Amino acid sequence: MTLPSTYADRNCSLARALEIVGERWTLLIIRDAFFGVRRFGDFATQLKIPRAVLTNRLKFLVQEGVLVREDDATRGVEYRLTAKGVGLWPIVRALMSWGDTFYSPAGVQRAERHDRDGGLLDHGGRCEDCGLVVPVPEIRIEPGPGFDPTSSAHDPVSNAINTPRRLLEPIEAGRTLPVDEG
Repeated sequence: MTLPSTYADRNCSLARALEIVGERWTLLIIRDAFFGVRRFGDFATQLKIPRAVLTNRLKFLVQEGVLVREDDATRGVEYRLTAKGVGLWPIVRALMSWGDTFYSPAGVQRAERHDRDGGLLDHGGRCEDCGLVVPVPEIRIEPGPGFDPTSSAHDPVSNAINTPRRLLEPIEAGRTLPVDEG
């Protein structure tokens, strides 16, 4: 549930941001969009989210300019992060890091690397090899030492997400056009 629009401190940027991304499922949808999920059915399968909730969240994220909905006759309907959506990566990264620190005793679930030189990225997104702050399209994400492949689904979308790949690279699962409910 979003924060009420009558929040006592209307000048609070955090409250406004939480009104956009604070509902259950929303950040997971955004995370999966970074991982390359673009199709309604793939979001539904990957997240095991009720379809009506997914429809609502996708429409809201499009309305807020976080995602764009693209309808292509050859590819079907896809959802892609906008520049505003890509701007959420530091928040997604920070929450994943926090979760790894406090809930993943075996280490990070997903490691981030600079795709150009293979260097690991620190918590701020800086490559430990070349020292550059790496832009999102140049980040490769891969299973880390805390990743448990036995607890993952083995559908084509999960398999793609769980192999090393660049962020924002669309997942191509080789299926027929999906039915879009968004």
